[in-house]
Amino acid sequence: MNFNNKPIDWSQVNAVILSCNKIILTTHENPDGDGLGAEIGLYYHLKDLGKDVRIINYSPLPKEYDYLNTNSVFESYLEEHHDEWLKDADLAIIFDVGDYSRTRKVKDAIEKYNISTMNIDHHPHPDNNPFTYNLVDLSAAATGCMVYDYLKVARENAISKDSMLGIYTAVMTDTGCFKYSNTDKKCHEIAIESIKNGIETNIIYQHIYENSSRERMQLLGDFLSNLNYELNGEFAWFAISQKMLKDANASKSDVEGFTDIIRSIRGVEVSAMIFETAEKKCRVNFRSKGKYRINDIAKSIGGGGHAYASGAMLNASLEDTIKNVVTTTKVSLEKKMAYPQK
Repeated sequence: MNFNNKPIDWSQVNAVILSCNKIILTTHENPDGDGLGAEIGLYYHLKDLGKDVRIINYSPLPKEYDYLNTNSVFESYLEEHHDEWLKDADLAIIFDVGDYSRTRKVKDAIEKYNISTMNIDHHPHPDNNPFTYNLVDLSAAATGCMVYDYLKVARENAISKDSMLGIYTAVMTDTGCFKYSNTDKKCHEIAIESIKNGIETNIIYQHIYENSSRERMQLLGDFLSNLNYELNGEFAWFAISQKMLKDANASKSDVEGFTDIIRSIRGVEVSAMIFETAEKKCRVNFRSKGKYRINDIAKSIGGGGHAYASGAMLNASLEDTIKNVVTTTKVSLEKKMAYPQK
């Protein structure tokens, strides 16, 4: 089954899921609202069906998404704790991953026990992919929208409030609170259905966007004082070192959303964060307002993603990564400025 950016027959997908009893749900490392919300959206449906289902991710649940975990359903993978259960799992459903390797040790365990895989994603994947079942819809604003489409086909009853909480989280976060250009009619339909279900959308917003730690604010102030502008201010970038993280007593999750903040500056079209995650390991995030596509830049340095939101992981020092990213981005944007994209 390979619905690679072509109409998905959710009835076929449902037949596969119904044939499985023990199912693991997972998403990429450093999970965001879309991956986590999609997991929750499907989890409660599978529980309704009586499936033996667990959410097992590589990374721990970020604090701002604790409200999704009222029943303690999120687990962080530990070989000694999970492999006994995983060894006879029927299916692994992987959400919003972009690149399968981003599930890290969870991928290793899935392959170790030869578990069938189902990829549900709105990021591009090649036709020659590692999944047993590949479901990709590049037009979907969020992976949560795809879960919503599936549940509309699979369920006789209305989607439960618990599932809608996850789906709304996925859609709200991946559309920038319904501000980004990917926001479509379906996103608003999901919002309406969520409100009808009793979802307190204002409380969700507060959990995610009005819940910053003092350490995060300290880190924000540190890099804002050293923000770099290039190409007449259309490209803005910043770097966060391990020392900066330590000095602010901040955590890796505290950097989430920083690239979006810089993109919001007047005149800035593209923003980039270069984050030293460990010695000779850096994470790069790109964001664009829409004038310039940036996933080709991410791809050129070994990453990928959406046209206006993408990134990469590099095995290089912070100094070398800064030189690579800034030079590559400037060259690409200068070409795009000379030959405007349609």
